[in-house]
Amino acid sequence: MRRVVVVTDSTACLPKEMVRELGVRIVPLNFVFSDATYRDDPDLNMADFYEQLEKSSKTPITSPASPGTYLEIFREAGREVDGILCITVASRISGMYEGARVAQEMAAQEMPDREIRVMDSGTAAMAQGFVALAAARAAARGETIEKVCQAAEKVRDRVKLVAMVDTLRYLAKSGRFPRIASWGASLIGLKPILTLRQGQVRPVTAARSSRSGVRKMLKIMGKEVQGKGPIHASVIHGNVPEEADEFAEQARREIDCAELFVSHFTPVIGIYTGPGVLGLAFYSEG
Repeated sequence: MRRVVVVTDSTACLPKEMVRELGVRIVPLNFVFSDATYRDDPDLNMADFYEQLEKSSKTPITSPASPGTYLEIFREAGREVDGILCITVASRISGMYEGARVAQEMAAQEMPDREIRVMDSGTAAMAQGFVALAAARAAARGETIEKVCQAAEKVRDRVKLVAMVDTLRYLAKSGRFPRIASWGASLIGLKPILTLRQGQVRPVTAARSSRSGVRKMLKIMGKEVQGKGPIHASVIHGNVPEEADEFAEQARREIDCAELFVSHFTPVIGIYTGPGVLGLAFYSEG
């Protein structure tokens, strides 16, 4: 029997082939849009989603998975493994962590011989995804729950996420990031570049064009990882696949990466970033 299984939520933006290969269990968030409820699924028609988002005067409502949803996944995984590590999106921006903790306590009563741990990634998108990947790869090697947690913590402490949005309007409309709204007032005609660390969205700089923004994000990455060993990176996008592929190719030319792939933001993240977002998640092993 495999020792450990890794659980994470849909905001990790993990490519499906990696989820299948490593046996990661994904807990979907939900959102309400135009009076209909949807699961946070990257297979939705993203062009239609963003078109509706731009036209809508109301901000879609997102909701975390219930403790019961987590509990059911813990039960299923508990039939196959000795331990479960659940890695959530940053607790400062979502209730997923609290829901998972409640489920953890419930599962402990039902499955006292299974060790279940819950970890706050402090981030989102493929930065969260890299934390989950590190844990899942350790689990696939047959490591103990302690070693799997250590692998996740190591990446959690190093991973960075930067993203360029066309506008701060969607972040401001959500009401969750009040400082962003005031900063955006001075950026008319510019593309803001933001970072997410420890659950906080912070402005970094701004660019006059997508091309300029890509250069700025690569410069940020290069400065962070210079001389620090093997580099893992992912370009993430919001329905701009051609721009994302060009971004990835430029990154490959400029920075020697042990791993670099393209992923895309799920709808729940797109609700806050808006269409056209380009992001870069990365960390170095050294």
